[in-house]
Amino acid sequence: MKAEAEQKEGGTAPADSARPDTKEVILDAAERLFAEKSYASVSLRELTAAAGVNLAAVNYHFGSKDALLVAVFRRGAVALNRERARLLREAEERAGGGTPPLREIVEALIAPAIRYSFTSNRLALYNQFVAFARGDGPPEAREMLDKDVGHLQRFVLPLARALPHLPQQEVYWRLHFVMGVQHSLYTDMKRLETLSGGQCHLDNLPAVTARVVDFVVAGLEAPHRVV
Repeated sequence: MKAEAEQKEGGTAPADSARPDTKEVILDAAERLFAEKSYASVSLRELTAAAGVNLAAVNYHFGSKDALLVAVFRRGAVALNRERARLLREAEERAGGGTPPLREIVEALIAPAIRYSFTSNRLALYNQFVAFARGDGPPEAREMLDKDVGHLQRFVLPLARALPHLPQQEVYWRLHFVMGVQHSLYTDMKRLETLSGGQCHLDNLPAVTARVVDFVVAGLEAPHRVV
């Protein structure tokens, strides 16, 4: 494979490969390039040029391009899910041990991803990267995305308590639909702008978030329909 050939050409890792910042520099470059282009179209040569390292440095820290993709995902997931957990914990503390309002639970789940998607920081690129990885990433990366549900499990019990009219199976279904709404927003926003003739845009991010939360809360609170 091309990636394997490139790795072999890298030779022995340079002395500065073990520097603490080298790994982060490679991750930053990979995340940006994978998001701006796609995993499949970015070569290791292009990546190392952007990071200012040689091929051996990538091999030293990650072993392969596929492993690098997984490492990029893990780093972004940890940061995003830490923020979600913090917001949920604060909502539970405000509730004094009881069940937080449904709206606060929903905000803790989806507001961080929406905010990060439309602001200029690392996690904005991470959100784009996830969309690309689902399309042309290696099987290992797609499998990891499919199994990345630990942060969602944390929300199941609070949602079930806030929605006592729903059986547990329905809570899982609706949580899945909520994540679909979130993903569609940050992957298809340009399409919405075109559809609305420019009426729908992101000039007011808090208003966009409020609209999404309103929609999600209404869907979660809808009566249960036995099928």
